[in-house]
Amino acid sequence: GSREETVAKAVASLKEENPDWEVSGAWPKLTDAAAMVDEINKVKEKYGKIDILVNNAGVSDSTPIDKYTAERFASVMDLNVNAMMNGILPTVAIMKEQGGGKIINMGSQAGVVALDGHLTYGCCKAAVIYATKQFAMELAQYNINVNAISPTIILTPMGEENWNNERGVEFKKKIPAHRFGYPEEVAACAVFLASDASSLVNGANLVIDGGFTIC
Repeated sequence: GSREETVAKAVASLKEENPDWEVSGAWPKLTDAAAMVDEINKVKEKYGKIDILVNNAGVSDSTPIDKYTAERFASVMDLNVNAMMNGILPTVAIMKEQGGGKIINMGSQAGVVALDGHLTYGCCKAAVIYATKQFAMELAQYNINVNAISPTIILTPMGEENWNNERGVEFKKKIPAHRFGYPEEVAACAVFLASDASSLVNGANLVIDGGFTIC
């Protein structure tokens, strides 16, 4: 995770769910390539291998184009794209050595279709989806599967705060399923992509959007 408090909360939740699990957390600066190499190597040293990497960190952005700055664009790209690369590159070296692994990148419907106010966010997620395909193509020979998940609006606490309003009501009218998603639905897709059941799934972008992007 990127913040100590969110990592601590996640670790506590997992330990409460099953006290017998060995759970640990860390919060390196995700945009610092050297820090990420160091932390990923620590994970390898502690557990002996890395079977699964999920790149889930990111920041949303809905700044209108006429209010955009180059600095804002670079900042959002840094966390949403560069941080993903900082996680993947050192992990790939470990997975190659151990004979395989699973990498899951978090995309978005905004990386598939254009959405108002999503210039940088859409660019970021389109880059994530493309990078997923490129990594999948080049790493398949090492038994490493790389896939993406691209959700619609998900009702996390932040999603509830931003979309439990009239704007959300109007947006849901554009979705054939007429609803937003739940974190458990995204988690279920991640579990599938991390499991042996998806061993032949590679370079896919699993869209979870109630049919929004097919309209």
